[in-house]
Amino acid sequence: MSTRISTKIDLEIVTPEELLFSGTVDKVTVPGQDGALGILPGHAPMLSELGIGTLSFQINDRESLFYCSYGFVEVLGSRVSVLAEVAARPDQIDAKQAEMDRKNAYTQLKSTRPGTDYKAASELLHQAQARLETVSH
Repeated sequence: MSTRISTKIDLEIVTPEELLFSGTVDKVTVPGQDGALGILPGHAPMLSELGIGTLSFQINDRESLFYCSYGFVEVLGSRVSVLAEVAARPDQIDAKQAEMDRKNAYTQLKSTRPGTDYKAASELLHQAQARLETVSH
C-alpha cells in the first residue's frame, strides 16, 4: 500500500465573522509567532500560533495576500486551516488609517511620559506596519 503525497493544498482562512477564503492552492506562508512558516504539499502535521503579518498563498503563478493577526494555523495532510482573530484582504485595509496608527504608535514609543504603555504601542506599531506591508504588495 503506497501513500501518495498531494501536489495541492486545501486552504481555509476563517475569522470569527466570516470565511475569507476556501480553495486549493500550491503553497501557503503564514506569519508565526517567531517568523514566517512556509507550508508546501506534504507538510508534516502541525498546530501553531499565528503572529501578526501577511499571509500569502500561491495558485499557479498568482500570489494572493491577506493581513492576519493572532489565532492558529493547523496543518493536517493536504489541508491547512487558518483561524485568525483578525484577517483582511488588501482591498479591505484602510491604508490611511494604518499610516495614522503607525505614526501614533511611533509617537507613543518615543514618549517619556509616566504611564505610557510601551507594550501596547509596540503591538499597534507592528499591526500597522503589517497592514501597510500587505497593502503595498
